Amino acid sequence: MSASPDHNILLKVDNLGKRFGGIHALADVAFELEKGSINSLIGPNGAGKTTFINVVTGIHAADSGEIVFQAENISGLPAHVIASKGIGRTFQLEELFAGLSVMENTLVGCHTQSSSGMLACGLSLPWARKEEKRLREIAMESLTFVGLEKRANDPISKLPLGERKLVGVARALSMNPTLLMLDEPVGGLAAHEAKKLVDLIYMLVGKGLTIFIVEHNMPFVMSLSEKVIVLDEGTKIAEGPPEQVRANQEVIRAYLGDEV
Repeated sequence: MSASPDHNILLKVDNLGKRFGGIHALADVAFELEKGSINSLIGPNGAGKTTFINVVTGIHAADSGEIVFQAENISGLPAHVIASKGIGRTFQLEELFAGLSVMENTLVGCHTQSSSGMLACGLSLPWARKEEKRLREIAMESLTFVGLEKRANDPISKLPLGERKLVGVARALSMNPTLLMLDEPVGGLAAHEAKKLVDLIYMLVGKGLTIFIVEHNMPFVMSLSEKVIVLDEGTKIAEGPPEQVRANQEVIRAYLGDEV
């Protein structure tokens, strides 16, 4: 039996649509992501970028269209099920727990790999304690990967913005994703922090992950993306390599201008 022509496609969205009241946040959005690639989604404020991530990760249900991940239709599945299938994400606004330590925040991402229930953990059953040890090892491995293993026991509130964003990445990595979606990862970061994130993204791709970035920082996007997708008012207006998108007149009119 011959291999499918789409064997290298990790994620495929087809005619994806989402409305909020009378607002068409996404309208017939369609594209594919290849395995092991770095992709970015750009567009002006209100273009539907974060809505797209929220729909793919199951936070919002699409009104129309299909989402196919690793050849499986995941449209309409709940967020925790989609996460368990290998789609991890960070958030534009920090979704960290201020009262918890760096390790405890990272452990939240291990929920997709846990089989212990709350009761078992509360009763400190032996097999639950063994699993907690395993999950802590996973979380520490993720923190080590992003360079924060020495901050594991620190309160999250003591970390600067750049390191808090790295905790968000570590938490997503603890889900053992195949596709990692980063929502505004360099927002508010200094240049040296953004450079560190670029290096980290290349390391993640080296580990076999596929990266999908939503970002306003055009030099960042154009410097490392293999493919750039552009949304405007919920509609895809361009898709291609950075140099092609940069020269697209419709994109220039809609968003980029003289920025890049």
